[in-house]
Amino acid sequence: MVWPIIGYRMCSLHRSKVQSVRSYIHKDPLWCLPFSGPTSSSVGSSRTRPLTKVMSWTKTYCGHAATSSFKEQEPGDSSNCHRLSPENKGLNVRNMAETDGNEDFFDLMKKRFLSFKKHTYIKKLEHFQALAEAQSPKFLVIACADSRVCPSNILGFQPGDAFMIRNIANLIPVMKNGPSECNAALEFAVTTLQVENILVIGHSSCAGIETLMKMQDVQSRNFIHKWVANGEVAKLRTKAATSHLSFDQQCRFCEKESINQSLVNMLSYPWIEDRVRRELLSLHGGYYNFKNCSFEKWTLDFKECNVTEEERSYAVKEQEFWG
Repeated sequence: MVWPIIGYRMCSLHRSKVQSVRSYIHKDPLWCLPFSGPTSSSVGSSRTRPLTKVMSWTKTYCGHAATSSFKEQEPGDSSNCHRLSPENKGLNVRNMAETDGNEDFFDLMKKRFLSFKKHTYIKKLEHFQALAEAQSPKFLVIACADSRVCPSNILGFQPGDAFMIRNIANLIPVMKNGPSECNAALEFAVTTLQVENILVIGHSSCAGIETLMKMQDVQSRNFIHKWVANGEVAKLRTKAATSHLSFDQQCRFCEKESINQSLVNMLSYPWIEDRVRRELLSLHGGYYNFKNCSFEKWTLDFKECNVTEEERSYAVKEQEFWG
């Protein structure tokens, strides 16, 4: 059984081989609707599931667009999601987008770095000295390169917690597409660092996914087009499932479908598939909506996946909504 996420409402979705996918539309759909393929679909019934606890390592950070202020949040003020990190308290820390043309951006960086050294590095010197010798992160995080999506900010990752990959539209190509810096980082994180979790984070209003959805010619010489073409399967499945929806709704659907396709694509790497099969590695999806500061998390259900050349069906489990 697969559960699409739509706001606070969860809908059950049985995997089957009929021709269409039933849509579930609420006020502002938060789509995460896995299915077997363009010719596969679902016959589902809706039910409500209780929201589960937020993971203990998650901190209450949330991001605004680049024009937002980094002023410290006043008690009871829900309009400002940003908080000053402890090392920056006492500094008039501003977003670089808010600085005037006469201020040196590197001077601002210098102030932030020296504040970090004084308030964080020195106070946790033993920890940072240990990190200088070796790293053993539990997470590999693949996130979009979008400036508004900073995993360390929104999820509270600290130095040494997570190995990071950031690219346009947080895509993972299949292994047969050949070498890239993305799968080189995957290989290092899984085979050398032996991370226990891989988390792919997508987000709302993703320009990379919008480009993919608008793209007609996958043979374009444009570097951006060539890269986002790695999400072509997600696009095709989105079009098959949501042809009756608006373009914006289709993009929201594809933002989540592409995350699931990246999770499935990772199973094409034998050293990832082997560790997942032996339950040494878990693959997770995450979706950050910076319009309302909410986060959705789910885990790929490997035992329910069927990934072959002929079929790419999957299921997800352990879905949570944080907000």
